[in-house]
Amino acid sequence: MDGAYDDRDGVIWMDGELVDWRDAKVHILTHGLHYGSSVFEGERAYNGKIFKSRKHSERLLKSGEYMDIPIPYTVDEIEAAKAQVMVASGLQDAYVRAVCWRASGEDMGVASARNPVKMAIAVWEWGAYYGDAKMKGAKLDIAKWKRPSPETIPCFAKAAGLYMICTMSKHAAEAKGCSDAMMLDYRGYVAEATGANIFFVKDGEVHTPKPDCFLNGITRQTVIGMLENRGIKVIVRHIMPDELEGFEQCWLTGTAAEVTPVGQIGNYNFEVGTLARDIAESYEKIVRA
Repeated sequence: MDGAYDDRDGVIWMDGELVDWRDAKVHILTHGLHYGSSVFEGERAYNGKIFKSRKHSERLLKSGEYMDIPIPYTVDEIEAAKAQVMVASGLQDAYVRAVCWRASGEDMGVASARNPVKMAIAVWEWGAYYGDAKMKGAKLDIAKWKRPSPETIPCFAKAAGLYMICTMSKHAAEAKGCSDAMMLDYRGYVAEATGANIFFVKDGEVHTPKPDCFLNGITRQTVIGMLENRGIKVIVRHIMPDELEGFEQCWLTGTAAEVTPVGQIGNYNFEVGTLARDIAESYEKIVRA
């Protein structure tokens, strides 16, 4: 599926109805557009089945709770809606986007309690998020923007507003010829990429940042389980940027990114080594099992 995202064939689920793709619209005075009152999930389907679908639906509701956006659907209802739109799409391997937002209503200031919460689910074909980086390793910039403190925003929600600094960081990275950017947190520790968690390898052990101010990704949790099942020690801790010099391998994890090896972050280089490739290949087998 190519072309602009508002001009495609197909249908999108919107509050219980399958709407023609081009007619799936909201009013210009939608609160979510003006104030970022929106939460979402990104999911992938393999062989017609959404990987860890229910966990994504549960996290969507939790994000709504964090952001004071009361989503008017249960997990079972969201699961049924995703199944319906998957069948309607006719796709087997696909990306699934479920989004909930404060719609237009009686409020158009900062407060939006009187405005209804709407939901939509779209499905489309989406290949490798980082292109050919799975083979040669992604190249990352180091972002100037930092992940915020939990005291400033509900940082464990998958909320639209939290991604603006990610968008700016990725734009800056792409302008430098990079695929993405690694972000630090408000304390200066390594946090994550703009839309993926990060792992490092040193002396046969795996190190990954402690998710105490950013999203503990579902793919991240899956990969940690895979490593532990192999008897590989996983150390979850705060990591300083100057430690990158001592790491041998690196990879990113995320629903869109899947498992993508990293070859360079700023001036630091990494081997696209055996463990990174093995985990990427093993993850591919698990999601298609």
